[in-house]
Amino acid sequence: MAERLVIVSDMWGAKKGLWITSYLGYLQQYFDITFYDSQQLANLDLTVQSEENVHNAFVEGGIDTAVAHLLKKEKTPSYYLAFSTGGTIVWNAAKMGLPVKSLYSVSATRIRLDNDKPCVPFNLLYGANDSYAPKESWANMLGIEMELMPNFGHTLYSDEKVIRKVCLDLLQQVTQIAPKEKKAV
Repeated sequence: MAERLVIVSDMWGAKKGLWITSYLGYLQQYFDITFYDSQQLANLDLTVQSEENVHNAFVEGGIDTAVAHLLKKEKTPSYYLAFSTGGTIVWNAAKMGLPVKSLYSVSATRIRLDNDKPCVPFNLLYGANDSYAPKESWANMLGIEMELMPNFGHTLYSDEKVIRKVCLDLLQQVTQIAPKEKKAV
């Protein structure tokens, strides 16, 4: 039986998320996948879908609403893959008891404002040029390791090279296949 993987979108949800189909293409043969559109989880119904409007709607209660809905919907321990605002939603829900086997979060926004972390295994991936990424001092304070990909910004998760990397990392983690060791020269 396939492991269960819950994917939570970035703030655009399915509206601007054609890249999500690449993740689904790689992962659907290995996982039983449930997908959540962050805007739907947050009950956002905006007439004008500008970046500022969507961002403000999440900050002004949408994240909390999405966390509450995710906690109501998800009772089965599962693996999570989340992007940007979706990463923040799962991070916060995990701190409130969401049954998470592991969280692989790419470009999670706003977690840099937290002074605590969830008690679940997690991977944090950011573009080195992401202005929303937590600072190294934050990671050190919480004892967190973050992976930074050089030459990428906030939306690195939509790049095909990053998509392949994330999917392979996730499959290795779930199947517990050890990565090949580099030979000493």
